[in-house]
Amino acid sequence: MPPELLVGIQTSDDAAVYRLRDDLAIVQTLDFFMPVVDDPRDYGRIAAANSISDVYAMGARPILALSIVGFPVKKLDPAVMAEVIAGGAEVCAEAGIVIAGGHSIDDEEPKFGLSVTGVVHPDHILRNDAGRAGDLLVLTKPLGSGCLASAVKKQVVTGAQYAEFVRVTTFLNRVPSEVAQAHGLRCATDITGFGLLGHAHEIAAGSGLGVDLWFDRLPLLPGFVEHLSAGVSPGATGRNLAHYGRHAEWADGLDPLAKPIFGDPQTSGGLLLAVPEAAVEAVVADLRARGALAAAVVGRLRPEDSAARVRVFPGGPGATSCTGPA
Repeated sequence: MPPELLVGIQTSDDAAVYRLRDDLAIVQTLDFFMPVVDDPRDYGRIAAANSISDVYAMGARPILALSIVGFPVKKLDPAVMAEVIAGGAEVCAEAGIVIAGGHSIDDEEPKFGLSVTGVVHPDHILRNDAGRAGDLLVLTKPLGSGCLASAVKKQVVTGAQYAEFVRVTTFLNRVPSEVAQAHGLRCATDITGFGLLGHAHEIAAGSGLGVDLWFDRLPLLPGFVEHLSAGVSPGATGRNLAHYGRHAEWADGLDPLAKPIFGDPQTSGGLLLAVPEAAVEAVVADLRARGALAAAVVGRLRPEDSAARVRVFPGGPGATSCTGPA
């Protein structure tokens, strides 16, 4: 690996980081997926926010995006994809960037996403392997977008649930990224397809630590528990639990829904910040003051002192004033 490649694939971090000079590094990521909602503009907005999130998760500022488009030209009106791209451009404009080009192919299923470029000072990168024992984990969006996306496809969501799902999944992670930089944090990731369980595991494993997670501290999207209780859940939840559950210890007394909630794959989820305990009240207060969707202290990194990398408990000690949605 060249010395200029500061972050590569070793810890499955959110983006690659390449140093251009002593005070400047470039951040590169790409992401795309098939529609999670029927409305084409909402789909484009969600996909764009999801793609840009990886740059924010590295503590970087996005500067440019290229689109990635798959479209069944013989099945759908091109106006549909125009709406998707318009939605993506809307979110990019909010982030202060433009879609400057891209590539499209004729595909059986619609697909849309972005390759996003950002910049960051090499000394200020947020990484998923820089946690320290005792750090508290702060989650900045409510969980449940995987389940809600499945409920949308099944047409069982209410109008209010759909509106909140779209609001949360199109909400940029700029604020938590900027708060992390302002407080000198060095460890973060965004919660996406592997769920809170998987991404907390990645922080712990990359940092050579264990992690305790607290079920009663989780902020949840409206309708998440309702639909999960009715059996609505994406297939990725089971895959996440099968893979990361091997490294987890589940405490007695947990709610029966705890496992699928921790395993729920997120679309455009929040950042998970590793925060020194002495700084957590200030970080949480700053997140709330600046309009983050949540500022929930959901766990703590610990020395790797047990057979389980991840331990899940019904509740957690201390810091009760720092939990819950903003």
